[in-house]
Amino acid sequence: MKFPQAHTLQQIATIISSEYVGVPDFPVYGMNEIHVVTEGDIVFVDHPKYYAKALESAATIVLINKKVDCPDGKALLISDDPFRDFNTLSEYFRPFQKVEQTQPVSTKVGHSTIVQPGVFIGNNVSIGEHCLIHANVSIYDHTVIGDHVTIHAGTVIGSDAFYYKKRDTGYDQLKSGGRVVLKDKVHIGAGCTIDRGVTGDTTIGEGTKIDNQVHIGHDTNIGKKCLIASQVGIAGCVVIEDDVTLWGQVGVTSGITIGSKAIISAQSGISKSLDGGKSYFGTPADDFRKKYKEIASIRKIPEILDHMKKKK
Repeated sequence: MKFPQAHTLQQIATIISSEYVGVPDFPVYGMNEIHVVTEGDIVFVDHPKYYAKALESAATIVLINKKVDCPDGKALLISDDPFRDFNTLSEYFRPFQKVEQTQPVSTKVGHSTIVQPGVFIGNNVSIGEHCLIHANVSIYDHTVIGDHVTIHAGTVIGSDAFYYKKRDTGYDQLKSGGRVVLKDKVHIGAGCTIDRGVTGDTTIGEGTKIDNQVHIGHDTNIGKKCLIASQVGIAGCVVIEDDVTLWGQVGVTSGITIGSKAIISAQSGISKSLDGGKSYFGTPADDFRKKYKEIASIRKIPEILDHMKKKK
């Protein structure tokens, strides 16, 4: 998430009441999670295991809970609770805005787009031309929808990321300030849920078709011309490249990549990155032919045991 205008390190430190290491006028342009940070961004880290990764990332401002040596060309914000202060910044730069009318003034709807009764459209939403939005769809703030997009009834676009920190008092949610971006010619079925990014975008590529009752987690990037069948669940920060097919009830864990033109059979569970151009099946998902050979071998176990008993 980029800020509307550049801020200084001192200004950011004042917002969250933290110490800082660096020159007061060090430029700050935005804030992002570590997998999408660029120069000028703030990234937060609150566990020693990830200190090095954050300090060596593309981010030039590190919100951290320990005083450490500051890398050259970077700045630090020292906080007793970086998670809390990252949320404070999210709320400051992208606060919740109540919708005061059926279609906010900040929303743009393109030529020949049809919006059926009962659709909710949030603030700063952009919908392209020749789209069809069916009844009772909810489109949250800052969503971007391209041309020739169809969204069926009951779908929610832009709900919060499922991202929590466990504390003694319960779970604290990491605030979502990102967006959902649907490219041209995307088709979304009925009853789907697509979470917005925490600070970046959840993106569905051009020409991708999504069946009913599919869930897509925060910051996931789905490529062009993918087919995703009913009841698929995709966790956050997943990369699905172009022309991938996920059949019904496939489950995908977070932070992995599925290569271009991969085909995943129904009810498979994907727990690691998969190469493109292959067919997969099972839990954990593996090469289709290999998995069926394993199943065939398992079925022979009773026969083998029976044969061993007869030998005795």
